[in-house]
Amino acid sequence: MAFGGFNQGSERMPTSEINMVPLIDVMLVLLIVFMITAPLLTHSVKIDLPQASSTPNLEKPETVTLALDANGGLFWNDQPLAETDLSSRLQAAAALSPQPELHLRADHDTRYQKLAEVMSAAREAGIEKMGFITVPPKQP
Repeated sequence: MAFGGFNQGSERMPTSEINMVPLIDVMLVLLIVFMITAPLLTHSVKIDLPQASSTPNLEKPETVTLALDANGGLFWNDQPLAETDLSSRLQAAAALSPQPELHLRADHDTRYQKLAEVMSAAREAGIEKMGFITVPPKQP
């Protein structure tokens, strides 16, 4: 910034230069702060962590596919299933160890109410893992 005195005559024109001294002072202060704090950031605490070794579980749980068609028909692993037998099948599957995963596959035109009823019955039976199967649209 240009600063002039109180008595400016026509012979002295104001200067249009930036005063760099305050900027340099700020940069030097920041440099000193970073030089002091940088070694503190690399300091680490040495601790002895316990060593654990385990083998991955190679046994995959069984999956059960429950399909619903547009008319509300049920299919248990692609076999027709009466609606009255659904709760007993779900309870039998929930009692297995390890519990199978339930994969729900519904037709595009299936009513949501029917799908919600099936999901509620599975949850009441004790099924822990439930997923949805979709078919991606065919690419032209």
